[in-house]
Amino acid sequence: MSATGGAPDGPEVVPGEECAVLIARLIAETSTLAANLDTARARLAEQGLAVALAEPLASDEEVIELQLPAGDPATVRGVLDSCFAPADLLLADRPFTVPGLFVSDMDSTMIAAECIDELADFAGLKPQIAAITERAMQGELDFAQALTERVALLAGLDESAIAQCLAERIPLMPGAATLVATLKAQGCHTVLVTGGFHQFADPVAEQLGFERVVANRLGMHGGKLTGGLVGGITDSGVKRTVLLEEAARLGPATVSLGTGDGANDIPMLEAASFGLAYYAKPKARAAADGWIDRGDLTSVLRLLGIPRGEWVLG
Repeated sequence: MSATGGAPDGPEVVPGEECAVLIARLIAETSTLAANLDTARARLAEQGLAVALAEPLASDEEVIELQLPAGDPATVRGVLDSCFAPADLLLADRPFTVPGLFVSDMDSTMIAAECIDELADFAGLKPQIAAITERAMQGELDFAQALTERVALLAGLDESAIAQCLAERIPLMPGAATLVATLKAQGCHTVLVTGGFHQFADPVAEQLGFERVVANRLGMHGGKLTGGLVGGITDSGVKRTVLLEEAARLGPATVSLGTGDGANDIPMLEAASFGLAYYAKPKARAAADGWIDRGDLTSVLRLLGIPRGEWVLG
């Protein structure tokens, strides 16, 4: 987006259309930027991908945009990662535009915690449950089975533990409120979709301003957790379906943005126009169009080209 508003910096193409080049935007260490850029140019040229343009955005001089001929995105991401890590990066085969739809994971993406692990601590089971959570997030375990097993271990825990956990152990990720508020101010529809639980996601969504929540629901009876779930399981397939259905509802030209950190976010990240992995597990990072490895969630706004003067501070 230009410093005076309007469309983001970059080629002018109809939103949703692919373009004949790959466009990379990155935020990296400024002290080594010039040298690393020279190295990246040389390595990309060896792959037949000569950099046609490399310059700062008008909206943010610390964001560098590179334009390359159409080629293998994974190769480009790999080269840029090897040259600039840790960096914030987004690679696209379409122009950068403000998305009309934002779909995000919650745990370890919008909030700085895994809710089920923190809830397990109240039951004295955090090490056991956290180990299962980590394996599921790495893609080593079936998510639905892992979720069912973890929830079963919470049977008998008092319902009051949820409120206490929310108050004491569920901080928002830095930049989350500003990201959501700014995208909404730009006309973007926002959806929080999580393999976590409505009992956590609903308050978090209200605090951040998400307009829709899709999550699992913990079973309750007599003020205690039953150890089961109510309704279907929100897994990786549901996350992808939600993104595609919301995009279809908004119209065929809708540009979508997805953010997440774990293996169960991969189908959603792959289905989004822009899929961004946030301090993610390796499999999710490899499947995304880019990643945030350096800054906070406001880096998403910077990569999209939304100038600071248009940010809505949360």
